[in-house]
Amino acid sequence: MTRNPTMADKTVLVTGANRGIGRALADEALARGATRVYAGTRRPLTHPDPRVIPLAVDVTDPGQIAAAARQVDSLDILINNAGVMLPDSPFEPAVLERHLAVNLYGANAMTQAFLPALINSRGAVVNLLSCVALAPLPMFTSYSASKAAAFSLTKTLRAGHAAHGVRFHAVLAGPIDTDMTRELDIPKTSPEAAARAIFDAVEQGVEDIFPDPATAPLADAWAAGPDKILERQFAQLVPTSA
Repeated sequence: MTRNPTMADKTVLVTGANRGIGRALADEALARGATRVYAGTRRPLTHPDPRVIPLAVDVTDPGQIAAAARQVDSLDILINNAGVMLPDSPFEPAVLERHLAVNLYGANAMTQAFLPALINSRGAVVNLLSCVALAPLPMFTSYSASKAAAFSLTKTLRAGHAAHGVRFHAVLAGPIDTDMTRELDIPKTSPEAAARAIFDAVEQGVEDIFPDPATAPLADAWAAGPDKILERQFAQLVPTSA
């Protein structure tokens, strides 16, 4: 594990930054000394801190993503936070496609659009996933499948771009107290506490982040488990030249 630079003097882009964990991540980046935070939202956003630059971007709209990439001249950290979580019966095609469009394809489209800037800065991508990427939540079939796919994508990109110096972090969170989980009657972690734990882990160079009391006990077992062992072995097959 390699310790990464702190957020001080960094430029950060957060999608879904208008509320919940996205807003908390933007505010935490500012608290840690970020020079500029691009707040990616689908609707107009105002923020009292002049370091926050509103960025109109729907992660399912290729035109808006391309326009956003043209507005950002340099970037150190991309945080793919925008997501949807809808209950569904197994194998409802329309619901599954909606989850994939945002949680998988949207995150990948943002990553690809900003990779040149991140390669230039030797920066990082932080993908907000969920512990259901490891084991599905039965009443959220499509959400679980989309997060599992996004986790696989994160690990693939991690191996493929290591030679470019770009780091990929997966946040495997438990329940966070946001609008998305409002209907779930279970213990939840505050967005602010989760944001602090996420940035602590990013600064420490942790690849797979378990940022809350519900998932933190899994961290050591995950790091020593067969999934992580295979990931490291497969990563060795990637050419080391940038």
